[in-house]
Amino acid sequence: MTQGGTGSAAEEDKGGLRTALAGLTTRGRSFLAAGVAAAICAYVLGQSDLLRVGLLLAVLPLVCATVLYRTRYRVAGSRRLSPGRVPAGSEARVHLRMDNVSRLPTGLLMLQDRVPYVLGPRPRFVLDRVEAGGRREVSYRVRSDLRGRYPLGPLQLRLTDPFGMCELTRSFSTYDTLTVIPRVEALPPVRLTGEAKGYGDGRQRSLALAGEDDIIPRGYRYGDDLRRVHWRLTARYGELMVRREEQPQRSRCTVLLDTRGIAFQGAGPDSAFEWAVSGTASALVHMLERGFSVRLLTDTGSSVPGEGADGFAGASQESADAAGMMMDTLAVIDHSDGTGLSRAYDVLRGGNEGLLIAFLGDLDEEQADVLGRMRQRSGGAVAFLLDSESWGREPTDVPGPLDRGEDRLRMLREAGWTAVTVPRGAQLADLWREADRQRTHVASTGSTAGGGDS
Repeated sequence: MTQGGTGSAAEEDKGGLRTALAGLTTRGRSFLAAGVAAAICAYVLGQSDLLRVGLLLAVLPLVCATVLYRTRYRVAGSRRLSPGRVPAGSEARVHLRMDNVSRLPTGLLMLQDRVPYVLGPRPRFVLDRVEAGGRREVSYRVRSDLRGRYPLGPLQLRLTDPFGMCELTRSFSTYDTLTVIPRVEALPPVRLTGEAKGYGDGRQRSLALAGEDDIIPRGYRYGDDLRRVHWRLTARYGELMVRREEQPQRSRCTVLLDTRGIAFQGAGPDSAFEWAVSGTASALVHMLERGFSVRLLTDTGSSVPGEGADGFAGASQESADAAGMMMDTLAVIDHSDGTGLSRAYDVLRGGNEGLLIAFLGDLDEEQADVLGRMRQRSGGAVAFLLDSESWGREPTDVPGPLDRGEDRLRMLREAGWTAVTVPRGAQLADLWREADRQRTHVASTGSTAGGGDS
């Protein structure tokens, strides 16, 4: 971005004197007041020498303001964020660069950048004289415990004269945005219910059809292995045909975040809702790293990102972009006005949704029933149910009854969920292992009782 040191010629003619006088500092106003007072006293007392002193005191700040206002500095400024997307509680560095693109050296400059109060104090820098074609670089740090998108800028530049009589401010026109995403916790590589079996994490293979004669062929493409040419079908169709080998299919995972305002208590970085958002971000990143096709779903039925027709983000070259899109969404997500999970249930139309991971707030019996029906539309389901009693109290309070939470937990488990309660201050990695132990226990119990595998 580039900004001139002064306004246009039309602006100077229209309000030059008014702008110049408005830029007078306390020292300049004092000199002007003293000069006017001395001139009045000299006129009353008939002292010509005092009149000369008064005129000198009054004219000096006016001359400084006029010269400073009409000085045509042209300064180019740029801002660079490192990084532009940072987890909550981490620091980002902002680099500022000022280039003097005019033919005149500048005077003393004060650089100031506007930042929201949650990122810290407003940074100010004093730059010495910048020679023609010269450059100055400064930097500062910002940090926020609250996720969100925060504008940085516009950059402000203050010009001052050598005597400190006048100070003018010029603002640059552009600004940048710092995205503070939720904290992401590394999760252990456990195997949860609903994951596909096969080669690699999150991958399975499917044959087009069974049998040598039933293989669906396709036309030869440049680069295909000649060993895959199906000669009998080539003779039949009159062109090179190749066998369609096993097609890799990636397991799907839907991460459901309950954003209902009535389901969570408290606010701030240590609230239950912020824990749920952070847990959702951790699960999304973990499943993407394991090769899953991932979708972020909320109680409102919104799905992010919509990269494909089914709304899932594949683990491909664009997986990093998909993760960035979901992190950007979670950075600004807030409570919804909804009262139920029926819209999310409607999104899970088929039974091939793969693994379902849910981060839930307080549930009533009706919503627990909806989740029970939601389980039937997924290959496996893991729920992290926040303990509203624990999160609603201060850490020093005596624990209260957990009858309602235990009842909802029992309903989810009876419906087939691997359900884990989340007390205040719990670590997601520990709960992740607990979900795996619970799944293993249920699977071994079912295998012993029924002679089959769960």
